[in-house]
Amino acid sequence: MVRVRFAPSPTGGLHIGGVRTALYNYLFARKNNGTFILRIEDTDQNRYVEGAEQYIMDSLNWCGIAPDESPQTAGEFGPYRQSERLDLYKQYAQQLLDKGLAYYAFDTPEELEEMRKELQEAKAANQQYSSSNRMKMRNSLTQSPVEVDKLMAGGSPYVIRIKIPADETIEVNDIVRGKVSVQTNTMDDKILMKSDGYPTYHLANIVDDHLMKITHVIRGEEWLPSAPLHVFLYKSFGWEAPQFAHLPLLLKPEGNGKLSKRDADRLGFPIFPLNWTDPTTGELSEGFKEKGYLPETMVNFLALLGWNPGNEKEIFSLEELTQIFELERISKAGAKFDIQKANWLNEHYLRSTPVNVLAKDVKLRAEEAGFDCAIQKAESIVTLLVERSTFIQDIWNNGQFFFVIPSAYDEKTARKKWTDEAVEVLKLFSSLITELSVPKAEAFKQILEKATTELGTGLGRVMPALRLALTGQGGGPDLMGIMEVLGVDETKKRIEIAIDRLTTK
Repeated sequence: MVRVRFAPSPTGGLHIGGVRTALYNYLFARKNNGTFILRIEDTDQNRYVEGAEQYIMDSLNWCGIAPDESPQTAGEFGPYRQSERLDLYKQYAQQLLDKGLAYYAFDTPEELEEMRKELQEAKAANQQYSSSNRMKMRNSLTQSPVEVDKLMAGGSPYVIRIKIPADETIEVNDIVRGKVSVQTNTMDDKILMKSDGYPTYHLANIVDDHLMKITHVIRGEEWLPSAPLHVFLYKSFGWEAPQFAHLPLLLKPEGNGKLSKRDADRLGFPIFPLNWTDPTTGELSEGFKEKGYLPETMVNFLALLGWNPGNEKEIFSLEELTQIFELERISKAGAKFDIQKANWLNEHYLRSTPVNVLAKDVKLRAEEAGFDCAIQKAESIVTLLVERSTFIQDIWNNGQFFFVIPSAYDEKTARKKWTDEAVEVLKLFSSLITELSVPKAEAFKQILEKATTELGTGLGRVMPALRLALTGQGGGPDLMGIMEVLGVDETKKRIEIAIDRLTTK
């Protein structure tokens, strides 16, 4: 039975790269009829941020990739917050101590700094706390049992470190990157339990993954250097390691370096799935949702950032992805975060959204702005504007002229297209539409054609001026459709106002 986990730390807003990691775990679980778990790794109490855990859950729910087991949806392998599992980590750390595979270290910050200086001056190959220098430090390997008991009884701060052997080779078999071999002489004796009694990531995630029966660890590339240590820990406990798959980095759009919040701010796109307010500074970071991206867009977009379906197809629903996703098709190379591709996908999914759904959004925005808006009118506005919109709010933003008479007119269009000839046609057209019994787009067009024919001109010489009178703009959606939405009276009123304002300049 496939069991995978997404294990973020609640230290702030969930980076969009974390959402991709969660998505890949979700897709792999669904493809293999497995279980997707959310585990909150909150052992770093100094960086814990109130509200971050709920934000993570809300983000996954918005994307449609809710976990099967989580702090909110308990399963038989809980608790799902590491802060609620502290006794377990102490128990397993003690196992390693009893086997002689870990040790207590009492070194002070000053002693550790002195060690680093000596290693730097000696230009040592490994300048970390390791097999090459541990016997020179103040730990349970160099102190007598009596001294160790005395230090602990006296309340001296200590950590528990793993004891990495010298002159061995550790192999990591990674589904994405193949076999990776590391010499233990290059590794350090990482801390497993901190002086505050909390475990580090290295111990906690190994214990949890084993106890939660995780079969595949799918996580970011930044954890690849830690994989040899984790394999060693599994071996030390006598456990079978899960399969690993380390995902490629998300790169800046230009491709040179890891995507950061600063890059996103500089280029004007979000880095978080939902709005996030920094609790320390109060700074609000706009999320993809609030920017107008649809969850279908984000799933499709993120899936293709580092994974290849094996063909040229680019549009995938979540259901389709769950059927074809394979870890073997994940790339080693970093993926450029092409926000223009996200915009293109959003246009596709926006146009695929039922008109009545989009119309409800337009109606709500209109009413919030103080305008009455029948659902039929909203649907007509959506039909006219959806093909010209990237985000759902664009429909309202670009269609406010349906509710407000223009207070200003595009100067370039007025200068070039607002002619005496056009004004004469508009006057005649305004008088003729009074006869309309069924004010539909085609009927408006027939009367406009009648007016231009009667005055001996063409539609192309008049339509820019008519659009200017109705919307104040030089471009926009189908002009006849606009008049159908506005109706005869409003169309006549706007023409008369424009003639009055523009011909008296």
